[in-house]
Amino acid sequence: MRVIGIDPGLRNLGWGVIDVAGSRLGHVGNGVCHSAGDDLAARLLSLHTQLSEIMARFSPDTAAVEQTFVNKDGADTLKLGQARGIAMLVPAQAGLSVGEYAPNKVKKTVVGVGHADKGQVAHMVRLQLPGVELAGPDAADALAIAICHAHHVQSAGHYEAALKRASA
Repeated sequence: MRVIGIDPGLRNLGWGVIDVAGSRLGHVGNGVCHSAGDDLAARLLSLHTQLSEIMARFSPDTAAVEQTFVNKDGADTLKLGQARGIAMLVPAQAGLSVGEYAPNKVKKTVVGVGHADKGQVAHMVRLQLPGVELAGPDAADALAIAICHAHHVQSAGHYEAALKRASA
């Protein structure tokens, strides 16, 4: 299974792609889409175009996006929500299911602590994906989101298999 994790942001949208084979994880690619344009619509279009190219290049089987948290500035939260819409739209256009995870859930899954800082997340991503060269903190977060999704999809699959065995 190939998973793309997306860390939405209006200026910098992180992405990370991993392959999952059983309990083994492998790094495929990671990077950051930088929005371009003078107005919000142009910046969103820029993110859409870049993320669509990444989807076409890596052909993931499933996607995961970090949920938006509300901060003190309502206008900034709304703009982040619009970038998150692009992060969900592009995989959906490709026919993928899109998992959503709260930041604390991602950190708890990858680091073991729900309030880990970015440095701890990047460190654990490096441990779980040996040899990875991170394109930056947003890319590290995106890979953490992909790892989180891989663990939860696998857990759900094992749960469903156990239910089938129990009912047989």
